[in-house]
Amino acid sequence: MAELQQQLRVQEAVDSMVKSLERENIRKMQGLMFRCSAAGCEGSLASMQQVHQCIERCHAPPAQAQALVTSQLEKFQDRLARCTMYCNDKAKDSIDAGNKELQVKRQLETCVTKCVDDHTNLIPTMTRKMKESLSSMGK
Repeated sequence: MAELQQQLRVQEAVDSMVKSLERENIRKMQGLMFRCSAAGCEGSLASMQQVHQCIERCHAPPAQAQALVTSQLEKFQDRLARCTMYCNDKAKDSIDAGNKELQVKRQLETCVTKCVDDHTNLIPTMTRKMKESLSSMGK
């Protein structure tokens, strides 16, 4: 039960971050992309290849933004997974050393809670850095 609560806490924090990025940065980029693409289709003198190249150029910033967000989320998940694996390894070592199961369970919960706390506390900095990167992409 505690593990599920920890997962939900991380998921809610990450969801909040992604919604904020989408609302404040990515949506603007998407609007620019569509306006840019539409403008590229306006001219009747452009060849089909030129129109496609224009549309591809217009779509590049949002695609880069999505790649950045995906990459950062994967790194975050990997770090959190490594932390919880460390907790699991510690718990297994404690069991192997003959410690009581209830005591080991408490140690494991404490360790996982610390992982979640530490990584949840990283989210504001991660969000700020991504917003800075996204802002520079949108220009």
